[in-house]
Amino acid sequence: MPADLNGTWDIISNENFDAYMVALGIDFATRKVASMLKPRKVIKQDGDNFHFQTITTLKTYECSFKIGEEFEEVTKGMDNRLCQVILSVVNWDNDKLVCVQKGEKKNRGWTHWVQGNELHLELKCEGKVCKQVFKRIQ
Repeated sequence: MPADLNGTWDIISNENFDAYMVALGIDFATRKVASMLKPRKVIKQDGDNFHFQTITTLKTYECSFKIGEEFEEVTKGMDNRLCQVILSVVNWDNDKLVCVQKGEKKNRGWTHWVQGNELHLELKCEGKVCKQVFKRIQ
């Protein structure tokens, strides 16, 4: 049975975020601002349907998807790059939620999983890996 990711989660650690953003092609000023933000994730899971919100004091990013179905993610306005459409697909790998993203960058995607009261997130792009940990607050 897949893990339950439902909840509200606040970030408690963020390793290698700058290198990951460099791999994405995000400019210096935006990276410096982004590195100071403390995102909150709100995840709503209903069977195979998910709605993710990543909320900061600067912006909110939302994404909805169904397990196993390809969907488009649009980065317009998130990180000062031109609008980019990414084709993504998310599947379960045991208790881990794994997203593979196809776009201008190679080997891009993310993995979410829960350990105890923590939500773990690994973000990958062109060989760079950012590891984030969130603590459940609701």
